[in-house]
Amino acid sequence: EATNTEEFCISCHEMKENVYKEYTSTIHYSNRSGVRAICSDCHVPKTWVHKMARKIQATNEVYHKIMGTVDTPEKFEKHRLTMAKRVWKTMKETDSRECRNCHSFDHMKLDIQDKTARKKHTRSIEEGKTCIDCHQGIAHELPKEEDEAKP
Repeated sequence: EATNTEEFCISCHEMKENVYKEYTSTIHYSNRSGVRAICSDCHVPKTWVHKMARKIQATNEVYHKIMGTVDTPEKFEKHRLTMAKRVWKTMKETDSRECRNCHSFDHMKLDIQDKTARKKHTRSIEEGKTCIDCHQGIAHELPKEEDEAKP
């Protein structure tokens, strides 16, 4: 559990100086209700089996930390698209499982959403879309090649 804390996640400068800075200006960091999603809320499954699988996958990130793959802002940007696609693919495959820990179509009050959100959420429900289909870039900047990045 110690590796699921925000402090742990941003203990390496690669995260602190890149994606964490971006996240601090988003609604997931500060909002009218005071609810904050931290890194692990979005990137680590809650159930034990899925959590352990994710922790094993994270050993690849430790390898790249040691190798210095993304240890400068320039290197981070060079690899941002690849890293983003990997996260988006996982979120798509899991029906945005971690998003759904807090967000649910069943609990949305579509009638009080603005017209655009209501229309898009209704269409998403009808078409069986998942959160990441529309909400890429909600907590982190999109890669420069964002048109090419859509899964």
